[in-house]
Amino acid sequence: MKRLIEEFSQLRYMNWFLNIIILLLLVCSVAFVFSACNIADEQSARPMYKKQIVWAVLGVFCYLFFAAYDYRNVRKHSWWLYGLSLVLLVLVLIIGKKVYGARRWLEMGAGFAIQPSELAKLAVIFVLSRRLSRPGVSLGDLNSIGYVVGIIALPMVLIMAQPDLGSAMIMVPIAFLMMFAAGLPMRYVMYLVLAGAVAGSTLVGALFVPQKLGASKETQAKICKIVGVSEYHRDRIMVFINADVDPLGAGWNKIQSEIAVGSGGIWGKGYTKGTQNILGYLPKSVAHTDFIYAVIAEEKGFAGAFGVILLFGALIITGLSTAVMARDKFGRMLCIGITSMLFMHVSVNIAMTIGLFPITGIPLPLLSYGGTFMLVMMCLLGILQSVYIRSKHASFSDFTS
Repeated sequence: MKRLIEEFSQLRYMNWFLNIIILLLLVCSVAFVFSACNIADEQSARPMYKKQIVWAVLGVFCYLFFAAYDYRNVRKHSWWLYGLSLVLLVLVLIIGKKVYGARRWLEMGAGFAIQPSELAKLAVIFVLSRRLSRPGVSLGDLNSIGYVVGIIALPMVLIMAQPDLGSAMIMVPIAFLMMFAAGLPMRYVMYLVLAGAVAGSTLVGALFVPQKLGASKETQAKICKIVGVSEYHRDRIMVFINADVDPLGAGWNKIQSEIAVGSGGIWGKGYTKGTQNILGYLPKSVAHTDFIYAVIAEEKGFAGAFGVILLFGALIITGLSTAVMARDKFGRMLCIGITSMLFMHVSVNIAMTIGLFPITGIPLPLLSYGGTFMLVMMCLLGILQSVYIRSKHASFSDFTS
């Protein structure tokens, strides 16, 4: 009990600037989830925004717990969490709930479900931080690089099988940025960038060249299967390049999201007055999740949308500054991993919303509706706060003992 009291007493040293940013984003989340679900009347929005309030409150408790928790203890549990995430990823393929042709959710009863792919991101950050902070590990050694690739390859393959290409591919830049921060030699940086470019070109070629050459749909489907991409993902990439090929089908969300963002003007149409949302052009199945930024941009205009970007920018800068002041490499790697995940989710989601990136189903941190990702993100931000607390107010002997 004394140890627990000591840990929670550390909360008085928290970075309150970080707390304020998180609180503002959570308030925005509840407000615009309500708005995104508010088509006919308040009654239709009530279940969603009330659930989001519950997730936000639970997230705050998770945040405070991990802020008080000594982040160095995460090292001991990282492999257990990684193993658990792999088991859950296998289970979701077998008994997971199928929604729109994909198995991404495990139902736990009482209307509660978890998304194992989000837990896998957290586990990968923990394991990579442990590996990259080990004394004597040199990223100039190909074996070490192969070890890191193996760590992310297992969950990636299982997530892609759901299929969820967006969540799988987001692990690649996270791992790359963590390796770069850990001292990956520049020649290997160039090799990995070149390998990524070749892989991307091969993927695009496999998706579009057969069609241009007049190959049958059966042949095109076989080629997609060989490269590990479903026809669903091919259609999304095609409408990203030209949404007019299927404006009433696969291209609908992209077109309506761009209209919502552009129609907001400078100051927006007013809270709960976004016509693209209210009239149902922005589909209700995604407005409060993947396209919450479009709802904000339509109702609060450029000013509100840019304000959200500023909040996320401040959050990312705070994460990087915490990494710089970290007393040990493990804490530094955790901060880099958390900040990289935050940056990738924010940049991909916003780019997707304004038509600069294919629609991938990547949620916007702390704003999009959903429980698993909200709790995972709040746990990670709590660990970021834990690094800050112990970097500013722990003695050097604590890190050398």
